[in-house]
Order: sequence, then C-alpha cells, then structure tokens
Amino acid sequence: MPATDKLASSGEIHTYLVARLNDTLRRPGMWGGELAIRLTLDHLLLVESRRGAWDDEKRALERREVWPPTGVTGAFEHFLPTGHDTSVASVYAEFAHRQGWLKLDRALSTSEYATMLAEIDTWAAQDRLWADVTSAFGAPSVLFGSTNPYYGKTLGYATADRSTPMLFFHLWNGTDPDTEPSWPPSHEQPLLLAARRGDAPFTTSFTFTPEGRRRRPAQDE
Repeated sequence: MPATDKLASSGEIHTYLVARLNDTLRRPGMWGGELAIRLTLDHLLLVESRRGAWDDEKRALERREVWPPTGVTGAFEHFLPTGHDTSVASVYAEFAHRQGWLKLDRALSTSEYATMLAEIDTWAAQDRLWADVTSAFGAPSVLFGSTNPYYGKTLGYATADRSTPMLFFHLWNGTDPDTEPSWPPSHEQPLLLAARRGDAPFTTSFTFTPEGRRRRPAQDE
C-alpha cells in the first residue's frame, strides 16, 4: 500500500498538534513566533470542529486591548522593551489552558495560588531577578523561553482549574540602551520587568518593577 493511502487518524493528528502547540508556546522563537502559534491553534480548532471558538477569543482579546492591528506582539510594544516572543506566547497560553491543551510542568494548589495572588503586586513592586521569582513562588507551571539565563523569558503559574486566570512574570536580559551589543550580556540572569495577571484588561494587568518602569517604551503623547 502506498504511504499516501494510509492517513493518520483524527486522534493522532490532535495529539500531534497539542504537542506541537506546547513546543511552540515554550520556544516561540525556535518555532516561528506568533504566526506559528496562531496557525497551530487554527489547526487544532479545525480538528475539534470548533473554529468559532477563536473568533470568540479574538473578541475577548479586543475587549482587553490585547488585539491591535499588529496582533498580540503589537500590544506588548507599549509595555515591554524588545524581544516579545515569550510574552506573546503567554497570552496565547491563557487560551490554550482554558481549552485543556496546555501541559503544565507544575500545577499550583488552591492555597498556593491564593497566596501568590494576594502577594504578587506588592512583591513585584521591587526589583527582582529570575532566581527571586522561583525562590518566592517555586518552579513555574510553564517556562516560556530558554533555560539559558542570558536570554529573556516569561514564567507562567497556573492551577489545574482551567477557569482560574494564569499569573505571569516577564523577565528581560540583553544590552542596555545606547551601549554596544555584548555577549554574554552584562546581567548574569534576567531582570524581572513586570508581573501580569492573566485575563485582566491589559492596561491594568501589569505590576512593574522599578527596572520595568525604567525600561518601558516611551508612550506617545
């Protein structure tokens, strides 16, 4: 029988796409960024015969001001400096989590989540490093980006309850403005710029560290 006569089952295709989505969310720069995430989501919803679910999600993103003409990437340009791939992936991960597709490395207990939610704004209002986040709140549910400390990344925290909004920490590493690019960068591990509450209106969802306020892109008058 020719190979083309034997096609994968819908279940096999679905399993493959869920795995590929998780790969793409965790390493968006390697897999093709926001476009690759959106294409994989579209294929998954086609397999599940639920393509209208993405239209509903887009309307929700528009209400949250996370869906400008330039996509989720464009929304982050007003809040964080360059290198938005992992931050963008975290927004799509919110949708993936609600759909039951996101594979968590660790699910927070209800009490862990409640404590974190109560403390996150006050805790993140001071300058912090990557190690400070994991020391305070444990290993993330999802690491968006490389384990290499010389690169920026986003840490996501979630419970097994898919209706509970995720919480995120956006970390940056790289070259300071107006300085010559260098490798390795001057920071031995990434700096926390902001914590973000998932599912909240975008303009009010961030708690910036002092470093995050310093590095936030200038806003148009």
